[in-house]
Amino acid sequence: MQSDKTRLDWVDMAKGLSIFLVVTMYCAASVGEDTGQTGFLHWTIAFATPFRMPEFFLLSGLFLTQVINRPWKAYADRRVVHYAYFYVLWAVIHILFKEALVAGNPAGAAGSLALAIIEPYGVLWFIYMLAVFGLVAKLLHEIRAPHWGVLAVAAVLQMASIHTGSYLIDQFAEYFVYFYAGAVFAPRLFALAEWTATNTIPALAVLGAWALVNAIMVFSPGFRLDPVHIQMGWGALPGLHLILALAGSAAICMIAALLARLPWMDWLRWMGSKSLVIYVAFVLPMGIARTVLLKLGIDDPNLVSLLTMIVAILSPLVLWWIVQKIGFGKFLFERPGWAHLPGATASKRPQAAPAE
Repeated sequence: MQSDKTRLDWVDMAKGLSIFLVVTMYCAASVGEDTGQTGFLHWTIAFATPFRMPEFFLLSGLFLTQVINRPWKAYADRRVVHYAYFYVLWAVIHILFKEALVAGNPAGAAGSLALAIIEPYGVLWFIYMLAVFGLVAKLLHEIRAPHWGVLAVAAVLQMASIHTGSYLIDQFAEYFVYFYAGAVFAPRLFALAEWTATNTIPALAVLGAWALVNAIMVFSPGFRLDPVHIQMGWGALPGLHLILALAGSAAICMIAALLARLPWMDWLRWMGSKSLVIYVAFVLPMGIARTVLLKLGIDDPNLVSLLTMIVAILSPLVLWWIVQKIGFGKFLFERPGWAHLPGATASKRPQAAPAE
């Protein structure tokens, strides 16, 4: 099914599931840090630990092969500058609000702004890495690096559990394999989604088996859950972690294909189409909601986490809606014409590009 000529419903549905899991993870961890307690959202995120971020990157690589052959300027404008714009904009907003305004530390804010250029800042690291991955993928394409060779090297980097102290290097080693796998396995993932949509019962059986295996691997001996951190059991083992991440990412695609058939789940598809809007703007309302709830004396981790999650997801969407209605502030969620590379678009005046 397709809601328009350019978007696939199941892909947006998968993005909706992805952003839901990511926001839930940050809400649970932040509430756990403040209360010293764990709740049901911690257990939900524990189950999703193997694939929570990998599938976000895998979905981002799905359509890479459709744009990789574009000239450098056109490609860089869409796959590098696009993400760099939203990263820089929202990093400035986050840092000025949290460090200069709330913490009253302008000098510290200036230092964080400088560091954010070479090291991904906070939750925005995902957008930073998308720009880096897009650039590296294009360079590999230009030198005609074999797809399976790149994928093999990327898998080795992931299994090596590299910890250099540089967030940029460490996150590249950890997640590039999933972004590139999204491009390499795209035809198979599209075929899997199509099969799932037309074979509901067998698909549900496959998902049931996957969920059981994933749960066993996560909650097996060695599993540890505290208010902030989650340690998987056997699923943390090198190689097995990679397999579980890819399997979980494929499962998300299957679940999305099934949900896309349910009209009453269209809200999740729409939310997925605005996943980047939520991602760049959920942190500040999340922090405010959590602080207010705790100051009101509400300290049950389940209730605080749930209410904080709702506020964190809805607030960016409300802000986006207000911006659309009043026509001011669109630069927050749409890259303006001046932020395009000169000559990168067909029109003489580059059009705004939404954060999608």
